[in-house]
Amino acid sequence: MTAEAAERLIEFPALKEAQGALDAKRKELHDIMTEAGPEFDMAKVKSISGDTQAKVAHMRALNEAIEERKSKVDELLIVARSAAIAREQEAASEKGAESGTRRGEGGDGTRTKDGRRRSFGEMFVGSQACKGYVRGSGQGPQAQLDVDLKTLMTTLTGWAPETTRTGRVEEFPTRPAPDVAELIPQTTTNQISVVYMEETVFDNTAAETGEGDQYPEARLKLEEKSSPVRKIPVYLPVTDELFEDEPRAESYVNNRLPFMLRQRLDFQILRGNGTAPNLVGTQNVQGILSQPLGGDPVPDALYKAMRRIRDTGFAEPSVVFITPAKWEPVRLLRTADGIYIWGHPSMPGPATIWGVPVKETTAAPATSALLGDYANFAELAVRRGIDVQVSNSHDDFFIRGKLAVRADLRVALIHYRPSAFAEVTGL
Repeated sequence: MTAEAAERLIEFPALKEAQGALDAKRKELHDIMTEAGPEFDMAKVKSISGDTQAKVAHMRALNEAIEERKSKVDELLIVARSAAIAREQEAASEKGAESGTRRGEGGDGTRTKDGRRRSFGEMFVGSQACKGYVRGSGQGPQAQLDVDLKTLMTTLTGWAPETTRTGRVEEFPTRPAPDVAELIPQTTTNQISVVYMEETVFDNTAAETGEGDQYPEARLKLEEKSSPVRKIPVYLPVTDELFEDEPRAESYVNNRLPFMLRQRLDFQILRGNGTAPNLVGTQNVQGILSQPLGGDPVPDALYKAMRRIRDTGFAEPSVVFITPAKWEPVRLLRTADGIYIWGHPSMPGPATIWGVPVKETTAAPATSALLGDYANFAELAVRRGIDVQVSNSHDDFFIRGKLAVRADLRVALIHYRPSAFAEVTGL
């Protein structure tokens, strides 16, 4: 569109009126915000009567009116542009006719000067629809092309649109990791087993005696304990082409396999049965305390387990592991008049019960809660962290163009003081 045609848009009466109405509303809203100042103090606004709520409601109404008028102006701009383009083309046609310009033999523009029928592309490029189209306007002049086309060309029968896949990979819904391991103190070891001494007898006979009387004899006994290093492995077969043709595939596999190991480790920490090559999880440690739910509410049973840990294990519980399904009724406990006991739903902060942090995880037993002083009496000794390797030497992978991606870790899990841990059963 020429500059002259663009100037004519402003002269379009309906457009000019709509633009003026839009500018007026914009100025009214601007003046109100200027009155309010940078602090948006509605008390300073004198151009609107009423309290703060009334003034804010008036500003919302102004904003809605601005949006409506803006849409109207946009519609009129499209109409005005189309009209201006049509006038330009009409003037150009008249000028061409006066100078004797011919569209082609027969005057219909479908043939060239030498009598050859114009191609679809030639007719389209020379048409008013192409020449008069303004990018971004949404509309333009129409033109009829005389084309012998038997089959309608669509996205189904002609040229399918190209689609580009996004970079997002939506992972399978599964338990996040690590839920549990992050709450266990971690150390390193270069041995195949963590060996330590446990005091199994502590007979304190200290007592007051008279002058010359025999001292009471105390008794202590130590036993050697050990926790073997166990390996948790996993592998995944892939083809050579997958890693060659999809740049992100290698990093995807290298991330998911370690995730699987950490997820399994969480399960083993809480529920490993101790039968080689399993770790001994908290639930299966010999000597941990057991507190049945019985007829108690869940919070009461948890408190009793905590009290027993303090009385018997002389330890302070650092965390409670419980499944989301079993924590839900605790979190939703309400008084008779509907007040949430464990805090309002909008209350921020981590979940706690009796001051002890709660970790909701599906790695916990389905019908039990495990708790204890993991901070002081549990340890995860790492012999080797997660190691990822790739090889084609497995089976017939070399001649079939396959790769085996494997990952593993080696750790030992120790519960130094069994009585510092407890299981609440029967949930």
